[in-house]
Amino acid sequence: MTTVEPTSHPGAEPAVGVAPEEEGAHLTYEEHSDREYFKVAVILAVLTAMEVAASYLELGVLFIPLLIVLMVIKFALVVLFFMHLRHDARIFHFLFWSGLFLAVAVYVAALATFEFFLSS
Repeated sequence: MTTVEPTSHPGAEPAVGVAPEEEGAHLTYEEHSDREYFKVAVILAVLTAMEVAASYLELGVLFIPLLIVLMVIKFALVVLFFMHLRHDARIFHFLFWSGLFLAVAVYVAALATFEFFLSS
């Protein structure tokens, strides 16, 4: 693995809460290898295939919870690996995860409003 040090863009504003002497200072992290990205891509493809296969099976009341679980796993993989959330500040972790849980809650509430869970 190689070490990556993100750099700021020319003309970019200094970061809020960063002292002038620290301006341009960034965290370094180990970059993922192509092999790791390939593994994640294969896992995402398998999870997508599972979602498609589930749409052809009669799973009854398990169908929507299964899709939600698979969606959360895929979301986490994309955010952690491809968007490099693992290397970001805690506030970004909070924003991403709270957004995910809010989206799932709104989706489940919408389904409950239309009595989706009672129709099975």
